[in-house]
Amino acid sequence: MAVKAGKTGRTKAAVKKRASKAKAGALPRIDVHSHVIPLEMLQAIERDPVRYQMRLAEVDGKRRIVREGGHTFPVFEEFHDPAVKVRGMDRKGIDVSYISPAPMVFFYWLDADTALAASRVINDGIAKMAAACPDRLRPMGTIPMQHPDAAIAELERIVRDQGFRAIELGTSVEEAALADPRFRSVLRRAQDLKVFIFAHPYSFDASCGLEGYYLRNLIGNPLQSTIMAANLMYSGALDELKKLKICLAHGGGYVPYQIGRFVHGHKVRKETRALTRTSPYKLMRRFYYDALIHDPKALRYLIDQVGADRVTLGTDAPFDMGEEAPLAMLDKVKGLTRKEREQICHYTAMDLLGGKP
Repeated sequence: MAVKAGKTGRTKAAVKKRASKAKAGALPRIDVHSHVIPLEMLQAIERDPVRYQMRLAEVDGKRRIVREGGHTFPVFEEFHDPAVKVRGMDRKGIDVSYISPAPMVFFYWLDADTALAASRVINDGIAKMAAACPDRLRPMGTIPMQHPDAAIAELERIVRDQGFRAIELGTSVEEAALADPRFRSVLRRAQDLKVFIFAHPYSFDASCGLEGYYLRNLIGNPLQSTIMAANLMYSGALDELKKLKICLAHGGGYVPYQIGRFVHGHKVRKETRALTRTSPYKLMRRFYYDALIHDPKALRYLIDQVGADRVTLGTDAPFDMGEEAPLAMLDKVKGLTRKEREQICHYTAMDLLGGKP
């Protein structure tokens, strides 16, 4: 099954519409959670499936990525065609998207050389996609976290040579927590380079009752974010990396809704105080959160808990678990002020990016 390039570019109508909006002084609506798999990576998988331990195949009449072990994932045209990505953004009312790799191509399971090479193919492909629509798309990179030295080298390359200002990391690296001391040097380098991290659930063991009903995603993904955040809190990593900016996908998992339990545990259990004296309630605001919760009452609660200045748009495009109408969701949030809306749609993302779009 050959992977072919689609048509790129923007329609004259879309360009005119954006120009008119810019003249009106409207704030660009920024999405920090939008996935791609560049054409170059899909073609590399097709050429050498053994190297990447996955292949492209037709499953039930649809093009999919098939990983060793039987897991399959859809391949969308929006993954690799900038024009299709922009059309999806127009449909959702998004002006600027930070495009990041879909989690199935983090490649944390590969050896150092292969993982680094794959990261380079993906990052160069993402930079190319962003360059095709520079007023609409911004790059967010990936790095081979299982090999910290290689991860730092690739992080420095994409910042230095391609101007990346954000990276996406899995909430875990295979079986290792992101808070593990072996990854501290990578996080510290991201902090020094003023690169923000978008943390996305990576994998979850489908045992313990999560085998059916898509619970591996419905429950597993938010749980992964919660586990990662708790480990970063209690390990003292957030105390050490005081300027590191991390945005959590899917509204932060269960963190904002179980923070009272975290705080109580920190008061009564010595294990939670072994490496940090900082209250989890204070550390909760060290994170940023995308607004992808699918419920206006839950979103209102998130805003009340962490502040609108810690909440930003995230659509998870083009997956079916994403948000097709993010602005309509904000319309349903009770008592949402204009200032809060502007914060969520624009200013929080700007803060993540150091004040520049």
